[in-house]
Amino acid sequence: MPTTALQPQQLRLTIDPATLGFQDTSELLAQPVPWIGQERAEKAARFGMAMDQPDYHLFVLGEVGSGRSTLLRELAHSVAATRPVPPDLCYLHNFDTPERPRALRMPPGQGRQLRQLMQQLCKTLQREVPLRLDSEDFKAESERIENTYKSEESRAFAALEAFAEARHFHLFREEGHLVFTLMGDSGNALTAAEAHSLSRERRAEVDQAEAELREQIGQFLEKTRPMARVMNEGLAALRRQVVKPLLDHALQDIRVSLKKQIKDSVKLGHYLDRVLHDVLEHIELFIVQDEDDEQRLAALEQLLMRYQVNVVVDNSGLGGAPVIVEDNPVTHALFGSIEYQAEEDVLMTDFSRVRAGSLLKAHGGFLLLHLRDLLTDPQAWEKMRRYLRCGRVQIEEPGAALMPMAAVSLQPEAVDAEVKLILIGSVEHYYALQEGDPEFARRFRVKVDFAESFAPTDGTRQSTAVFVAHTCRKHGLPPLSAAAVARLLEDAHREVDDQARQSAIFARTEALVVESAALCRSRAAHRVDAADVDAALAARRLRHDYPEQRLRESIADGERLITCQGSEIGQINGLTQIDLGDWRFGLPVRVSARTHAGNQGLLNIEREVDMSGPIHDKGVLILHSYLTALFAHLAPLALNASIVFEQEYHGVEGDSASCAELFAVLSSLAGVPLLQGIAVTGALNQHGEVLPVGGINEKIEGWFRVCEAAGLDGQQGVLIPARNLRHLMLDPAVVDAVAQGRFHIHTAARVDDGLALMTGMASGLPTAPGEPVSYPQESVLGRAAHALLAYRRACQRAGATGRSRRNRP
Repeated sequence: MPTTALQPQQLRLTIDPATLGFQDTSELLAQPVPWIGQERAEKAARFGMAMDQPDYHLFVLGEVGSGRSTLLRELAHSVAATRPVPPDLCYLHNFDTPERPRALRMPPGQGRQLRQLMQQLCKTLQREVPLRLDSEDFKAESERIENTYKSEESRAFAALEAFAEARHFHLFREEGHLVFTLMGDSGNALTAAEAHSLSRERRAEVDQAEAELREQIGQFLEKTRPMARVMNEGLAALRRQVVKPLLDHALQDIRVSLKKQIKDSVKLGHYLDRVLHDVLEHIELFIVQDEDDEQRLAALEQLLMRYQVNVVVDNSGLGGAPVIVEDNPVTHALFGSIEYQAEEDVLMTDFSRVRAGSLLKAHGGFLLLHLRDLLTDPQAWEKMRRYLRCGRVQIEEPGAALMPMAAVSLQPEAVDAEVKLILIGSVEHYYALQEGDPEFARRFRVKVDFAESFAPTDGTRQSTAVFVAHTCRKHGLPPLSAAAVARLLEDAHREVDDQARQSAIFARTEALVVESAALCRSRAAHRVDAADVDAALAARRLRHDYPEQRLRESIADGERLITCQGSEIGQINGLTQIDLGDWRFGLPVRVSARTHAGNQGLLNIEREVDMSGPIHDKGVLILHSYLTALFAHLAPLALNASIVFEQEYHGVEGDSASCAELFAVLSSLAGVPLLQGIAVTGALNQHGEVLPVGGINEKIEGWFRVCEAAGLDGQQGVLIPARNLRHLMLDPAVVDAVAQGRFHIHTAARVDDGLALMTGMASGLPTAPGEPVSYPQESVLGRAAHALLAYRRACQRAGATGRSRRNRP
């Protein structure tokens, strides 16, 4: 089959704006943004979000800019809106073990209500308890209890005092202690000197009397201490009796206010009972005192702090289940933290400093996070694996090694967290996770795979226009005309190099809309037209194509040897694509071959110096195999051939130049020149078929611009694989040049068709299968076969000469 010269209408897909069904995108704002071309991913996501069973978390994989994060977040919000609001989460003081705060689930909004009620309780206690303890009834009863004790204690003291006087001692109280002194005959206390001057017999009597008095004092204390204890207990019971009705009423109001049935109602009731008991045990702190009142107030403040409620998750403002997007999934952000305060070189904390993380906040709903971010914190990764296994979240303090000073430890109660995880990552991350951590991966049984491209329909094009309309509203941009949207759609096809498929990476489309609108506003227009889109594309090219421009200038200046006219033996222009990440462009490269007699076969110079990749090496080996098959009837081949990419110093990868390499070898072997105005790209298989290659548009446009700079003469063009026809989305400048006959694009399905075009001579390959191999003498293969026979004879002569020389004595 001969080569085919393509017509202009075959070189790119053109979309008629009239088929889109609107004048501009402002007409489409009432329509919601659908999942454009992502039906498979949408079904998988809806299935995963509807599954309430464990281990059915979602793993979303796809390219950046495909809308995976935005669409999953919007879908999660829509699903969450149909679900009940999850309960609040509170942490309370643990009266038994304060270092282990208790967790309490409350109906949404009641966590905040409980906190307010407990704050009100504290204010009530501070105000009402002192008033009740200062009432006349309380004072009267307190005096009665105290007077009863004092009267009994006074009688006992009077007996003790009489006992002391009978033995010449004066007994009195001083700062709460019993003190006695020895009295003289005059009734005055003896001084130390007077006591020392007493006779030995008198001192012995005094010592005996003192011992007896001390014994009596001991008995007095043993008798009065229980009396004081009974008095204190009576006073404490009286205070409890006075305050308890106030507490009962206040706590009952709290119970009634929280009348809605909750899962942890028993735990809440137990907590309120402990509050009642704790307040009654510390009523004395509410009594106003004249001395050391600051110390009492500090102790009272510490007491009331126990009754505060730490609402770590407050869902009172939600209308459905929560949707949390965690952009910084480090350990404390995901699992919560415990805050500390330095006090006298010690880090102090309590239950009120416990903070919830995203997992607890997302209980009952959805949590979105990126796998790449999660992997940056090994501790968060391990804790996430643990959570997926047990379903419980334990808020932990940092390790002791991370603490700058001694710290008071805290271990809040672990809490169940029912969260649907949505993990976003690339395709590479997904399969690396499957292989590297299968236990973790099996928890994510719902695979949401976003496509990079899709087959467009009228519906998807309409949906793309709706997306553009919402993008304009989101950024406050003027609407786009139907022609501008058609141009955007054409660019989406160009992005994937396919007339039959549209790119699903809408981040590029959104950026192009914003840039086009900016140019529209610069000309004071109110609607973005196709010319604005073209100008935005041209401006983007200008911002990125400096490396391409410099390389083209090196060709124009003669630094890189590229010939665009005439014909040469063993030399051809191949086409390469250079991908810089933010810009792709094509560039011609001269491929040359030299052949001569020998037995080394085909030599790939790039491979010999380690400048070629495995795919390129594979292509050269296929070329060698095909070349050997062409001349199998002449075996063994006596050939030395070398192939090189001239002036290529950064390495070669890919097999898209294997057709050009074959043509160069056959040209050198047959002595037939190749056209230099037609550049060649295409891969070769072992049967002589030309396979499609990537970057076809960039390659054609790169060669076109080089020829345009040198001057188009109407003979220049490219030879590409016929199977690349659907991938053509060429620049309008190239299409115009083809329409004017100044540039040509040829396609070939087999290498022999391309060989005939490049040499202007029949290839010589039999057209019918099974025909005997006998290449016509005036064909390319016929001349090559003749040269190979000459090489063999030369090798045979050289071998015979060598043997005769070796046999000489």
